[in-house]
Amino acid sequence: MSVTKKFLYVNRKAPYGTIYALESLEVVLIGAAFEQDVSLAFLDDGVFQLTKGQDTKGIGVKNFSPTFRALGDYEVTKLYIEQESLDERGLTKDDLQEIVYEDEDDDWAEKPSIRVVNRAEMAAIMADQDVVLSF
Repeated sequence: MSVTKKFLYVNRKAPYGTIYALESLEVVLIGAAFEQDVSLAFLDDGVFQLTKGQDTKGIGVKNFSPTFRALGDYEVTKLYIEQESLDERGLTKDDLQEIVYEDEDDDWAEKPSIRVVNRAEMAAIMADQDVVLSF
């Protein structure tokens, strides 16, 4: 009997300027394709990865932010955003992309994947994981 381990990918870096954000997203998609129990946490400058309206023309790199909307197709439905990180950067939940998944247990109703949690809740989520990978 195999036991499914819970994997949490922690994103702390801004979306552009380093490879961390894109690499994390690619690893998440690969893990999900192999049916891992995958969730993501966004803290510090990592919250910028999910902001709406990213325009990367001025820096000459591909905007990969729309790819987050495909996570539901890979059954990645738990995206945790730390409230304090949003507050410290002058952001609110309204500044974030809408990312949803279709809940097969609820007649395929679309439900939000993003959950804004406070620092204490984030610590509890991290403690509940089998594997935590930080990017």
